[in-house]
Amino acid sequence: MRKRNSSKASGANDALFGGACLVAIIALGLCSSPANAEGAVAEKNGPDFAFNAAVTTDYVFRGVSQTESDPALSAGVDVTQGLFYAGAWAGNVAFAGDTDTNAEIDLYAGVRPEFAGNSWDFGVVSYFYLGQPDGADYDYVELKAATSRAVGPVTLGAAVYWSPDFFGAAEDEATYAEINGAISPADRWTISAALGRQWVSSDFDYTTWNLGAAWQMTDHLALDVRYFDTDEHDFGAAYDGRAVASVKATF
Repeated sequence: MRKRNSSKASGANDALFGGACLVAIIALGLCSSPANAEGAVAEKNGPDFAFNAAVTTDYVFRGVSQTESDPALSAGVDVTQGLFYAGAWAGNVAFAGDTDTNAEIDLYAGVRPEFAGNSWDFGVVSYFYLGQPDGADYDYVELKAATSRAVGPVTLGAAVYWSPDFFGAAEDEATYAEINGAISPADRWTISAALGRQWVSSDFDYTTWNLGAAWQMTDHLALDVRYFDTDEHDFGAAYDGRAVASVKATF
């Protein structure tokens, strides 16, 4: 996110709220064994773990560069059991006019049920920024609701994120809504696009979109080439259109 200057109090309440939600979901989901039907053999005990690492020419979040158009490295871990999931992700960041903040750490958890012919995702995400200046109030929490559905060869989806106290001392409540779609025209290839709108409490509302293609090079390595843009280039260089290439490893 773009750095904003103000004197609002710190984001401690965001961190506490996010932590409480994460603890509740993890305790309920990961510490419980899946329900079994009568006499059925129990599913594998214990959660499943997955790890990822990526390098990208620019870390773009909702159409906005988080690294001043410089490359980024990131890594994460996900744990799932039944419908429940939790995870952590970390990567480098750089904001214009801020020489102190250097990393972002995200913690998230939720449930992924399937009903009414759709796949759903209800969760909470906490964003933490290391080295942020005093009073910057970058840390924040979002609640998430997302759904997707296969329609022939195309997968269509939508998502809404809501925060009671968004990134930056100048922001309060914020909402982000997105529609997206993906199609696999050939083996190991996926073409996808998304259109989103970010509403914030200041005058920095904007629309963003992206279009790209991903190639699954191996079972554990994928290349994604994507173009991002927004409708508010006047907000600063971070909001300009840009092409980004990323390589992600999963294991």
